[in-house]
Amino acid sequence: MTEREYVLGTGDDELARLALQNRLWSDVSAQAFRRAQLQMGHRVLDVGCGPGYAACDLANLVTRYGSVFGVDESKAFVDQANLMAKARGIEHVTAKVGDVQQLDEVLDGQDPFDFAYARWVLCFVPDPDAVVRGIANALKPGGRVAVQDYFNYGSMTLAPRRRSHDLAVAATIRSWRSHGGDPDIGERLPAMFAKHGLRLDDVRAHLRIARGTDSMFSWPKTWWHTFAPKLVAMGELKQSDCDQLIDDLKTIEDGEGFVQCPPVYEFLATKL
Repeated sequence: MTEREYVLGTGDDELARLALQNRLWSDVSAQAFRRAQLQMGHRVLDVGCGPGYAACDLANLVTRYGSVFGVDESKAFVDQANLMAKARGIEHVTAKVGDVQQLDEVLDGQDPFDFAYARWVLCFVPDPDAVVRGIANALKPGGRVAVQDYFNYGSMTLAPRRRSHDLAVAATIRSWRSHGGDPDIGERLPAMFAKHGLRLDDVRAHLRIARGTDSMFSWPKTWWHTFAPKLVAMGELKQSDCDQLIDDLKTIEDGEGFVQCPPVYEFLATKL
């Protein structure tokens, strides 16, 4: 995928949404890092690092005795990641522009990594098997990988149900698939891990329910306010349905129901 084809875009609106998303899911990622036994001095590969929010979190855990190497297709995001690390005085973070489906080429000359992390990446790429293969090749024996991604994305809904939301979810799934992605990638990962010499150690699901008064509500709210207009521009969603969706979200924000967010599945594996 080229940056031009990145289905969610790389503009300021997406940058802000990703910052909020990282904060809202920081508790889940921190738990995953502990389960992976991430330590000071470890070398970490951040696959699809985006603008570097998780990379900086990882850098704080491995400290200056370790390092974090991020790879992302977006030059705008990679530039942001490097600038943010520099602004925070984190010298052991480096981000590089590259296709995560070609990690062998991107990582040529790099020493093996102790840990790899990929969050909401494999669902977007046309060849996730190539990404898993590259991760496996990049890890040292005994190295671990944590992947957090979607499965059963279509179960995302409002309660009470709203037609506008159901249409937007279906449109989102169509748009991802038209770009070669798979919003249900989680069901395919165990077989990919086994194929490339990664022992699956743990699988768990994170299902978030967001009421209008919860901080988590800002996750689906900013998602739809950012992405629904892009679905209209793609021709996947009517403008009238987009407008109705925004109105229906206001009813949730006013306390009339809740959002069942898309399930996020977490996979932890070890290189044999």
